[in-house]
Amino acid sequence: MPAEAPVLSERRGAVGVAYLNRPDARNALSADLMDVLADLVESWDADDDVRCIVIAGGETYFAAGGDIKGMAEQDFQAVVAAPTASFWRRVADCATPMVAAVSGYALGGGCELALLCDMVVASETAEFGQPEILLGIIPGGGGTQRLTRVMGKQRAMELVLTGRRIDAEEAHALGLVNKVVRKREWLDRAIELATVVAHRPPLAARMAKRAVLAADEVGLGAGLDIERRLFELAMATEDRVEGMSAFVEKRKPDFRAR
Repeated sequence: MPAEAPVLSERRGAVGVAYLNRPDARNALSADLMDVLADLVESWDADDDVRCIVIAGGETYFAAGGDIKGMAEQDFQAVVAAPTASFWRRVADCATPMVAAVSGYALGGGCELALLCDMVVASETAEFGQPEILLGIIPGGGGTQRLTRVMGKQRAMELVLTGRRIDAEEAHALGLVNKVVRKREWLDRAIELATVVAHRPPLAARMAKRAVLAADEVGLGAGLDIERRLFELAMATEDRVEGMSAFVEKRKPDFRAR
């Protein structure tokens, strides 16, 4: 992928790392960037050799929101017909666990992209926020819904209605961030976390992700039913036999996604 591409990528073993690459635009989520990133995530999701995905920005900006210059020229019809509306669903449909590596500003769509990932590792310099209200709009990539599920109605309401930013420590206290690390360590720590996940049995990891996400999407009774069905499916896999055999035999398991 050429250096001027809006998203760069590399493989670190079983981990795919996607780098948002619009530094002159503060990694704003342009239509081109969103399309390339969604294509990349979907291709990795279909690749059995990729077992965890990291989405990273730069040192100063994870992503400073949507492409406001482009949005300012859109009317109602253009917004409704915009192909970028499908981006959030395409990435959300990824069954492979995802980790956001956040340094600097994660605002608007950038905050929503971090929320879309399953775990967030943040630099001590990170700032999160949904400032759309200051532009006369509201979050449109899941911010109101995922913030509420992460931190509760009262706190989410404050951030969405005021546009206030929060630093990494407050984001951690509110449950938005898993780990806060030193400013030059955020990417390495995110890849380390992803590598741990990548070494877990891949079918079980996908099932576990699906079960946890169900807690946000359905009631308790339905969620317990989903969890039980996934547990039963996991019990039917070769990886389950290998994992339990290895435990009994006190050896390292060899998981093969079967």
